[in-house]
Amino acid sequence: MNTGRIISSDACVSEGAAWLVAHDPRFAAALAQTGPLPLRLRPDGFGALLDAIVSQQVSVASARAIWARVQEAGMTDPARVRAASDEDLRACGLSRPKVRYARALAVADLDYPALCGTSDADVIATLTAVTGIGTWTAEIYAMFSLGRADVFAHGDLALQESARVLFDLEQRPNEKEMREMAQQWTPWRSVAARALWAYYRVIKDREGIK
Repeated sequence: MNTGRIISSDACVSEGAAWLVAHDPRFAAALAQTGPLPLRLRPDGFGALLDAIVSQQVSVASARAIWARVQEAGMTDPARVRAASDEDLRACGLSRPKVRYARALAVADLDYPALCGTSDADVIATLTAVTGIGTWTAEIYAMFSLGRADVFAHGDLALQESARVLFDLEQRPNEKEMREMAQQWTPWRSVAARALWAYYRVIKDREGIK
């Protein structure tokens, strides 16, 4: 199965950034303010997906704090999550829905190594079949845990707001509009996302992603 280009180093991110600048000079303006883009690669597997679930719809600071408690409690292992009580998981800072999502992921028994060789579309389809994993979570996993170069989190509010400012749009693009806009950044949509998140930090003075 063709997985497309895999980002494995800072050199890959730099190559993608150079491509974006050549295709749209407005990225040059953003990168002049952000400096070199972060690699952001993370391990794959259960813990990485649970981390992404924790980050859903909360601030970056809250996500970091909750994830630290999850790690301290040893809940990064699916067997531990399956054996834990709801009270144990709630004590880590998980909301009631996220307790349910964590359990669903723990019993899903995903073949994580197999995902590494699966197409972007199939990765997202496989992950979103698990309760609690939406498209955003699956895209974040594909970008940062699998290193996919041409994936974008179209529904991410920070990316949408960053695009509004950088491209001087009258209003923040919605998910459909963001999807259409991102098409022009193929085959480096994941680097475009890194650039827009970094630019969001510059314009808003806060992190857009954990």
